[in-house]
Amino acid sequence: MAGVEQITVEAGEAGMRLDRWFKTHFPGLGFGHLQKLLRSGQIRVDGGRVKADTRVEPGQTVRIPPLEVDKKGESPLTGHSIRNQGDADVLAKMLIHEDPKVFVFNKPAGLAVQGGSGVTRNVDDMLEAWRNQKGEKPRLVHRLDRDTSGVLVVARTRLAAMKLAEAFRARETKKTYWALVKGVPPKREDKISTWLIKEPTPDGDRVRVAKHGEKGAD
Repeated sequence: MAGVEQITVEAGEAGMRLDRWFKTHFPGLGFGHLQKLLRSGQIRVDGGRVKADTRVEPGQTVRIPPLEVDKKGESPLTGHSIRNQGDADVLAKMLIHEDPKVFVFNKPAGLAVQGGSGVTRNVDDMLEAWRNQKGEKPRLVHRLDRDTSGVLVVARTRLAAMKLAEAFRARETKKTYWALVKGVPPKREDKISTWLIKEPTPDGDRVRVAKHGEKGAD
């Protein structure tokens, strides 16, 4: 049990449902207990009674009464669950930059960014091991193909994810791909235009060059 707290809603939490806000800040709080506190008026926003579906806005103050939080499986250092120490270690080895807004990883070839057919391990699932003290999981904002190695930027907060996603939509970001080739290309610069097709393999879906008119090619 802890004393009464007052927590200010952050900019990255704009429009978040109150029940989700509590899930983010207090992942060990049971939904039934949360509902009981809401009905009794012990949880308030800017001094007023609220419901689970109330949307919070930046700058508002949430009153937090003493909570009964299940601490089973929590980390004694961060207060959040370390689901898989092996995943946490792999992420740490891939990390090449971090700041309050992003993590930047050097993703190796062969590791998928997201789950899919035939995928047994992927970055998105591994990020569960790096939830912060509020229970927030780092968010993917772009992708790299499974067989492509390279820089993967991951947002640490909801606000950072929104801004990065907008930057990608507005084409304010630039991706550069480097390839190892055999021999010397006849031209220093050229454009390759061809048909591609996705086909399943024992190791997951792969994309290959297809013949013009081949079924499923685009």
